[in-house]
Amino acid sequence: MTRACALRAEEVSYEVEQGRALIKEVTLQARPGETVGIVGPNGSGKTTLLRCVYGTLRPTRGRILLDGDDGAALSAKARARKVAVVPQDGGGGFGLTARQVVAMGRSPHKRFWEGDTARDAAQVAEALERAGAAPLATRPFESLSGGERQRILVARALVQDPGLLALDEPTNHLDVRYQWELLTLVRDLPATGLLALHDLNLAAYFCDRLHVLDAGRTVASGPPAEVLTEELLARVYGVRAEVRVHPRTGAPTVVYLPPDLEDVHR
Repeated sequence: MTRACALRAEEVSYEVEQGRALIKEVTLQARPGETVGIVGPNGSGKTTLLRCVYGTLRPTRGRILLDGDDGAALSAKARARKVAVVPQDGGGGFGLTARQVVAMGRSPHKRFWEGDTARDAAQVAEALERAGAAPLATRPFESLSGGERQRILVARALVQDPGLLALDEPTNHLDVRYQWELLTLVRDLPATGLLALHDLNLAAYFCDRLHVLDAGRTVASGPPAEVLTEELLARVYGVRAEVRVHPRTGAPTVVYLPPDLEDVHR
């Protein structure tokens, strides 16, 4: 089992045409074994930051450190041994079955001419089972629903045996039961977890720390109980809400209020 990876993003910016910055001087840390959530409204830069972390994008400024090593200096294969990704859009399966897609997760640990071994097959079967996707193994990947694809991509990431697992909106397309099962699985892994999430209540329950982005900049970071305040939700999301500690979970719970609630009760 690969040991959990330490992540540090130092003053990371990513610019596109005409110098427009999608993220601006973002600093973030995830200690080995932590589950860290990236939250913020649409367009705040969550996906861009994740892509810089797992190497699809190269920061315009700043750097990403993985166990102290500059991620930009690592080969694609060396980086894939450290970081596994569950993207927001799984793309096509190119005629592969779900099991074959999961087996692709073993490629960073093999020479390009090596075939799958019995040990590889056992790891794939175990990952499918843990992701709740074993019944899907023989089905064409393209035939799966969005939620089913998501579970297959999680299984592929598990079989990669990463030190850092980066997930972009992993609960998209999943019903409530699988949202909780998936995030419980991620939190209980020995790997470090970095998750971009929309659902603030899930983020509050499952994440050790939250990092809030707005218009590409960091506006708050820390434990959920410190970050998720009614003032922050009004300022960043433009919504009225009440935040209370749930008596059974002990986690902050956000209840959104309709903007005309005072008028309703007059």
